[in-house]
Amino acid sequence: MVTGDNIATAKSIALKCGILSSNDGSLVMEGSEFRRRVLDSNGNVIQSEFDKIWPMLRVLARSSPKDKYTLVSGLIQSNLYPHGPQVVAVTGDGTNDAPALKKADVGFAMGICGTAVAKDASDIILMDDNFKSIVNAVKWGRNVYDSISKFLQFQLTVNLVAITIAVVGAVVLEESPLSAIQLLWVNLIMDTFASLALATDSPTDALLTRKPYPRTKALISRKMTKHIVGQGIFQLVVLLVMTFCGEKIFGIPSGRKSDRESEDPSVHYTMIFNTFVFLQLFNEINARRIHDELNVFEGFFTNKLYIGIQVIQVVLQVLIVQLGGLVFKCTALSGEQWAYCLVIGAFSLPVGLLLRNLHATALPEFFSSCKEVETVRHTSPRSKELWMRSFSRLRTQIRVINAFKRSVAQRRLLTD
Repeated sequence: MVTGDNIATAKSIALKCGILSSNDGSLVMEGSEFRRRVLDSNGNVIQSEFDKIWPMLRVLARSSPKDKYTLVSGLIQSNLYPHGPQVVAVTGDGTNDAPALKKADVGFAMGICGTAVAKDASDIILMDDNFKSIVNAVKWGRNVYDSISKFLQFQLTVNLVAITIAVVGAVVLEESPLSAIQLLWVNLIMDTFASLALATDSPTDALLTRKPYPRTKALISRKMTKHIVGQGIFQLVVLLVMTFCGEKIFGIPSGRKSDRESEDPSVHYTMIFNTFVFLQLFNEINARRIHDELNVFEGFFTNKLYIGIQVIQVVLQVLIVQLGGLVFKCTALSGEQWAYCLVIGAFSLPVGLLLRNLHATALPEFFSSCKEVETVRHTSPRSKELWMRSFSRLRTQIRVINAFKRSVAQRRLLTD
């Protein structure tokens, strides 16, 4: 807490707010002492001294407007182990807070009592001036990030299996067990329905108990890769066994090109398609949790939209298989054959449970992919100025070229 109040008042408020607790070794400091210790004679931050103070600094009283800017600058530049690079958020409502709001990674300005300058310098405006809104912003931000991760995990699993089946079928059987129109339906499940279903979970307070993601966190984590590869291998084994041995296992005529007598849809390939779809639908339940939570059904029945989408997908799948005919390269299945497809598809759930009990730390480093390596954290004022000049120059050149084109066009019209 950075405030202009005297140290006694600031300490009392911090204790009530939970910023301070008794005998925890926290630092309470006045602005004059803070400036004396962390700034040199030219007003620059002495980073080594700053790093000795900030990990335990909780209250800065009797501070000047520049103290908040100094604190933000020092935190951004700090690489103190084990804290690492900091993501700094600042709240403020006055004109004097604008430099700190601008410098911070995330600036929160007050929408009611905040000045126009503070609002312009901030990234997020709290319309109700309520600090609880910051908690909601964090909660929804984490929820959106998790929703993207869920969708990626599910989509990459489907892609891995579908592409491998299509390639193996084309190489070995000279045809894919899944037709183009069936893959289009799978693509609809994968893109449209899955994105709606997996992005509709409301944020919970449990999201706030988790540590924040670092800047360099891989977009696809080891846990996600574990489930993508594990589910992909399981589904591929099931579908390849059904493709090459399905007629013996289920007692049906073979649908492979070399064995079938006509070009009509076969029960064999229809069961492969049906099993493939239900493997994805059950795995979609696994994808609802991406941090190895054991109970993937938590909040399942409270999400009416998710249940509705699942029901729609099942109903459409039944209609496609039973009534799709030549359009979807399907033939109607018996009740026993439907039971086989459902039971095999449901095995995605216990496989997911086994994968969740496999610790991701045992996996190699390359299981984390799409890492974001941040080379420049904050742009210097000089580089910003140069960039703005270049942009203005480019915009002027475009205007001159457009004006020249218009003049040429007008001359042509006059000539004609």
